[in-house]
Amino acid sequence: MENELISLENKLAQLIKAYGELHTENHQLRQELAHVHSDNRLCNDKIDSAKTRLEKLLTSLPEGQS
Repeated sequence: MENELISLENKLAQLIKAYGELHTENHQLRQELAHVHSDNRLCNDKIDSAKTRLEKLLTSLPEGQS
């Protein structure tokens, strides 16, 4: 019986450790994801800005050159 309790205690300690590691990893991944979303928004904004500028340039060209 004593060995079973020790085994159970060890398994519980491993479970608690794994939970802590996964909790930390999850937090880090959430931060990385937020950063990636932010970078993605900035890139999309730059693309939209470049698209708008390019469309303005194309409309300002004389008819025969577009």
